[in-house]
Amino acid sequence: MPLQQFTDSEINAKAVELGVIDQGASVPNRNRSKVVAALIEERRAAARQEKAPEPVCAKEIVVQPGGAVIIDGEPFPWLIARQPMEIGLNPEGVSTVRLTLLAEAVQVLKPKQPSENESE
Repeated sequence: MPLQQFTDSEINAKAVELGVIDQGASVPNRNRSKVVAALIEERRAAARQEKAPEPVCAKEIVVQPGGAVIIDGEPFPWLIARQPMEIGLNPEGVSTVRLTLLAEAVQVLKPKQPSENESE
């Protein structure tokens, strides 16, 4: 990751936001690295949000005999279980297809909960 530089005013503003100093005071050297780390993490989080693609609705899903699935003209790249699919057709709007994907491993991540120590 490239070296990131922050101005004193950015560091002071973040320190005030974090409650490290009062407005107008300067950041003590012992706390400066923690404040800069918070600024770096803030930039990283913003960069991750910018990179996250917006979810889109498929234009067309075709379920072929034998279970092959074509989404917007492209074959679905993952294995699908040979179990019944639930297909909900809605001529008035968006239809739905419910299917079971096969995976060697599944991981469910919970959002990070801010701890009391992070605000210090």
